[in-house]
Amino acid sequence: MYGYKCEYCDGTVQEQVVEREAFKHRDGFVILEHVPVGVCDKCGYRYYHSSLLHRIEEICTKREVPERMELVPVAAFA
Repeated sequence: MYGYKCEYCDGTVQEQVVEREAFKHRDGFVILEHVPVGVCDKCGYRYYHSSLLHRIEEICTKREVPERMELVPVAAFA
């Protein structure tokens, strides 16, 4: 699925499993754990497979129930 050239540098995109990855969706945020993503081995830019993006859509639109919910702290900068 990966192994192609990065569109931003001359690096190669390799699959890497990351512990946690946060995604913003028009309906909120989703955090996925142990998720395979494409990462450029030179600049670090991340690429996401369409199946991953469809899963995020399913969770945000409540067609798939998440395993758990977490509270996120929010504070003003100054």
